[in-house]
Amino acid sequence: MDDKIFDRISAISFWRGKIEVAPLAGGITNQNFVVTDNSGKYVVRLGEDIPEHHVMRFNELAASRAAHAAGLSPAVLHAETGATILQFIECRTLSPKDIRTQSTLEKILPLIRKCHVDIPKYLRGPALVFWVFHVIRDYAARLQDAQSEYQSLLPELLEIGNQLEKAAGPFDVVYGHNDLLAANFLDDGQRLWLIDWDYAGFNSPLFDLGGLASNNDLSEKQEIWLLETYFGMPANAELIRRYWAMKCASLLRETMWSMVSEISSNIEFDYAAYTSENLARFRGAFSDFELG
Repeated sequence: MDDKIFDRISAISFWRGKIEVAPLAGGITNQNFVVTDNSGKYVVRLGEDIPEHHVMRFNELAASRAAHAAGLSPAVLHAETGATILQFIECRTLSPKDIRTQSTLEKILPLIRKCHVDIPKYLRGPALVFWVFHVIRDYAARLQDAQSEYQSLLPELLEIGNQLEKAAGPFDVVYGHNDLLAANFLDDGQRLWLIDWDYAGFNSPLFDLGGLASNNDLSEKQEIWLLETYFGMPANAELIRRYWAMKCASLLRETMWSMVSEISSNIEFDYAAYTSENLARFRGAFSDFELG
């Protein structure tokens, strides 16, 4: 481990006695560690604001605290500039295969609804809006300014983003997690937890539903189940089309997130491969959307 990281974590005033630090694998936005001191185990997240990805740590901290109060996430035990200490929970991280299991999916949907409905009851201070179509336009501008190797794709991707924005309305507004990767769900053997609130903000519920489906390769049958169970009514053609538009937007945003990360992130991760994978998935989904 980098001595600077160990020194940074050691300097936090929270600890009791000597500490042991072990990297926590899986993060592609932050650096995460399990830290043990004389009082127990904790999770430490290191990360500054990431303006290029619309990640602001005051917002993540407020969302994390509200998510704990709503019964969704581990407790925030300490926070300071660039570092957050969270309650450690013995658990396993879910995989996309886990989420595709119907019994697990049936446990996940109530967490999403609780996020959408209950977190605003506990949220304090300024709150952000996560508007995926604005994010797409901002990513395109950043990639253009940086003369990214993907410049030639930007006019097409921007035009598609604008089409999807029109198709996805009218919009309801809830408080979204906005990053429903399998790795953000934990299973402690008794219950599931939802973690990592970097991108949290007010948004359409269809973004979380579409993101959950696209990130975890849900079947079309499961997607219809999600919509009908979430909204408590049969999914008509209009709702399905709006949902598909938002699902495509989720995939486009993930693709462009990776394009920007290729030129901005210092985390060791194969962003180029991730870009290629998500671009192919986005094109496949958008082709299906166009066919109706």
